Amino acid sequence: MAAHTPLPPNLRWGLAAFSGSLFLNNKTRDSGTAHTYHPAHEVLASLPLQMMLYFNVYYFPVWCLAEGMMLQLKFHLLPQHYQFLLVAAFLILSLAEGCRLYLGYVGNLQEKVPELAGFLLLSFLIQLPLLLFLLTDSHVIHLPLEMAVHSLFLAFLIAEIVAAFLALKTMTKHLAAQFHLRQFKEGGRGQLGHGGAGS
Repeated sequence: MAAHTPLPPNLRWGLAAFSGSLFLNNKTRDSGTAHTYHPAHEVLASLPLQMMLYFNVYYFPVWCLAEGMMLQLKFHLLPQHYQFLLVAAFLILSLAEGCRLYLGYVGNLQEKVPELAGFLLLSFLIQLPLLLFLLTDSHVIHLPLEMAVHSLFLAFLIAEIVAAFLALKTMTKHLAAQFHLRQFKEGGRGQLGHGGAGS
């Protein structure tokens, strides 16, 4: 029975194709299939990534609370366009972080390439630019607590991007090897069937 996935089939297939083209020349076509665990199954989940995700889940509410308080303190001191930008950045970071952590957990623990690729894309394309904007823009009033929580969040983010990239690379290579082995076994059975029918 296939495991439930939070992503629509088209998005899963697209993320699987993206990660396959990024790491391999051929596609593994693993989306929509659940892994069956045999006694000799090699565990591909990344322990460093899982540890960082675990601590990040507990750190995220602390970051939200601290950033919300700091935003409230400096809100009236900011120009109107920066008020809008900072509120939008805070909301996007908060919403994307929940989705990102969920995809990271599902992709890593269940060894699903599309979810892990989605986690990597959210981290690299949404979270990292917004966090760098909050840390480096000269017109944002930087408070000491805010700099501390943003710096720790950035450290988590960069470490998770590196760990997810390595885990995704390992998973796609393993799935490609399984795919080729399955093709080889099916081809061998087909040749045996033709040989038996000929005799």
